[in-house]
Amino acid sequence: MNNLVSYQRYQQGDKKSELFLGDATYFLKSLDSGIASIVFLDPPFNLGKRYSDNDDLLDNRTPEEYNHWLKEILTESIRVLMKGGALYLYHLPSWAIHFGSFLKTRLTFRHWIAISMKNGFARGNYLYPAHYALLYFTKGEPINFIRPHIKPSTCRHCGGMIKDYGGYQSIINEKGINLSDFWEDLSPVRHSNTKLRSANQLPIKMLQRVIEISGTPGSLYVDPFSGTGTGIIAALELGMYFSACDIVESNCELIHDRIINAGFDFEGDNNV
Repeated sequence: MNNLVSYQRYQQGDKKSELFLGDATYFLKSLDSGIASIVFLDPPFNLGKRYSDNDDLLDNRTPEEYNHWLKEILTESIRVLMKGGALYLYHLPSWAIHFGSFLKTRLTFRHWIAISMKNGFARGNYLYPAHYALLYFTKGEPINFIRPHIKPSTCRHCGGMIKDYGGYQSIINEKGINLSDFWEDLSPVRHSNTKLRSANQLPIKMLQRVIEISGTPGSLYVDPFSGTGTGIIAALELGMYFSACDIVESNCELIHDRIINAGFDFEGDNNV
């Protein structure tokens, strides 16, 4: 699908959010330069997964085609990003190291965040894969950076802390632990009462952290691969507005229903 259509608009005061149906590249090219405080990218990993019955090639490019396509996405994402804005790329480490090198010549590297992978399987002559990569870059010095605190891990049987924090335990109890670049407390969305589609779905806690670290109320969140809209929900929770896109119409329908059902205060008729 090369066409791009406005699927839904949402008015909040003087801010207008918009959801598009169409190709991510066309979507990014339609946006003005320097407008986004966060661009979040969770592209297909080119593993041959079937995201749509209407297009078998969404996740099945040659490595050369995939490399060219995603670098174009990254180039447009950098253009859309405002000075001090944050770009996040979620991907497999084998691709992340490649695209991270590309981004490092254009943006300021901040972190390679390891997202713990549950129930992976060893393949071929490789170590057991235990994480996805979440690359975090900014366009110069970040306009916003918050270091979240998390609760310490506790024993499910006795309720005590798993790690020994010595004389700092009282501080840990009161303030929590500074978030590191290794996120091992996220669980895949697999249960039927939380999973909204058959394809992969990112946990809301992950996107809430991204928004907490880099988001500011009243600024723009851009998401060209919206999927089930988890990033959109997290951005709206902070008071951001969004411009987002997905190439699968059923995903756009799901996102719209999810936004409306979340009870955000939109004005007027949001149907396009």
